[in-house]
Amino acid sequence: MNQGRFVGVALIIIGVGITVISGLWLAVQASQENVNMGGVILGAGLAFIVVAPLIGFGLYMWIKGGQEAEQESEMQKQRELLDILRSRGEVRVTDMAVEMGVSVDRIQSMVHQLVGLQVFSGYVNWDDGVLFSAEAKNLRDLDQCKKCGGQIKLAGKGVLHCPYCGTEYFLS
Repeated sequence: MNQGRFVGVALIIIGVGITVISGLWLAVQASQENVNMGGVILGAGLAFIVVAPLIGFGLYMWIKGGQEAEQESEMQKQRELLDILRSRGEVRVTDMAVEMGVSVDRIQSMVHQLVGLQVFSGYVNWDDGVLFSAEAKNLRDLDQCKKCGGQIKLAGKGVLHCPYCGTEYFLS
């Protein structure tokens, strides 16, 4: 459990504990014969003023912690993808998707995210489904597609594209 979730759960437990204790105390006070009900209501209001922010902030921290855990998981998947690509050099996209337990579309999205972060260079033909890791310096001077020999064009920041076979080249 990450720290945000832990703090959130702790605050919620403290808030519920204060609620139970103050509720029991107020119930005992209200059961006495010579009690002022206005004082009991005031006590309940004061307990609410203490408890509501605790539980509210606890819920916020718990939700925020969950979002951070998802981001951490996404970064871990990206690191795993990058490690596989760098260590093997050439990988079939379907094999990588099965190995990582994600869809082919998710692999494509992660590759584009890694290119955007400028940590991956290589090329891919999504139709053939093969990813190649390559040094960016070897791809920078590339004029023709390695697959079909066609003229490649700039498609975006750090991305070259062959309009003939669809191969994408990623420069970091």
